Amino acid sequence: MATPLSADRQLKALRDEGVKVAERSGWRTHNRNHKGPWGPVHGVMIHHTVSSGDDASVALCYNGHSALPGPLCHGVGRNDGTIAVVSSARANHAGSGDDDVLRAVINETPLPAPNEANTDGNRHFYGLEIVNLGDNKDTYTRAQYRAAVLWAAALCRAHGWSEKSVIGHKEWQPGKIDPRGPIEGGGSFSMTQFRADVRAQLATKPGSDPAPTAPAKPTAPAVKEEPPVPATKVITESVPASDRLPAGEYTLIKLAEDTAALQGPCTYVVTAYATITGTPGTRVTARYHDLPLATGRPSLDLPIDGGVIGPDGTLNLSVTRNGALDAKEQLRIELRADADATVTRRVLRALRTDA
Repeated sequence: MATPLSADRQLKALRDEGVKVAERSGWRTHNRNHKGPWGPVHGVMIHHTVSSGDDASVALCYNGHSALPGPLCHGVGRNDGTIAVVSSARANHAGSGDDDVLRAVINETPLPAPNEANTDGNRHFYGLEIVNLGDNKDTYTRAQYRAAVLWAAALCRAHGWSEKSVIGHKEWQPGKIDPRGPIEGGGSFSMTQFRADVRAQLATKPGSDPAPTAPAKPTAPAVKEEPPVPATKVITESVPASDRLPAGEYTLIKLAEDTAALQGPCTYVVTAYATITGTPGTRVTARYHDLPLATGRPSLDLPIDGGVIGPDGTLNLSVTRNGALDAKEQLRIELRADADATVTRRVLRALRTDA
């Protein structure tokens, strides 16, 4: 069990490790502590932002959006290797994840595959969002990757943790894909390699560079032109009509004028809200799926626990997902109730960047 570091101790740990830090105004007191506890902390979690443009991404992670209020992490990894700190306490980054994974992090034992979303991760993890579209094409700069290693090592060193207390979002919550994507100079983002690099950093004195864990491929210095920043669209759709949820069956939920939440090609952050009425005590679960239109065979996420219908016969559910869709691929959502229930309100809010 570890007490969270204060803002001053976080800043000192990062700078002692050699992290180049930029302080976003107000970060010391900007948090979600009014929505839940912060601590004990047990590890650090790595994400990608599903966005582009450093300044815009830092602003997004600080402010959040209509579907998910900020802060969305503790640090933001800019392309130049700077970590912008945007919060020092509870932040909306991890969401609900698998309690078996949390136990493995606490015990620093091998991670099981996540298959539940039953534990509050925002309480227990520091979070780093690295600026990247997350489409498996956008490239992390070497400076970004190195800064992320230093950031994770700094917090692990401050708490006396090993690299086994470092996880990716995809290792915490079913259906997540971050972090992913190619790294400048070769290779793709691998949490196994990332932990090895954190381990190598922890074996050195703070602020020094470890020997590389693998020979670096020689690359000629390149002048990289910044591509145009894709426009991010904010989408809000709602449907007042009702849908029946037959007991024990997953039912495809219509959003706006069709059954697709989004259609590719794009990267996205999406939250679906629903008001469900039925017998008090009825449990409701949700799952997203990607549907390739060519095959019609969906790729199903593992279920997300949506909650239980309350004593007043009502449940207000919200489930969030981030990811990427290829062309001719749709994102859909299904709900399931243990007893007959009715969806009386549906709202979709999303940030979409066209690929």
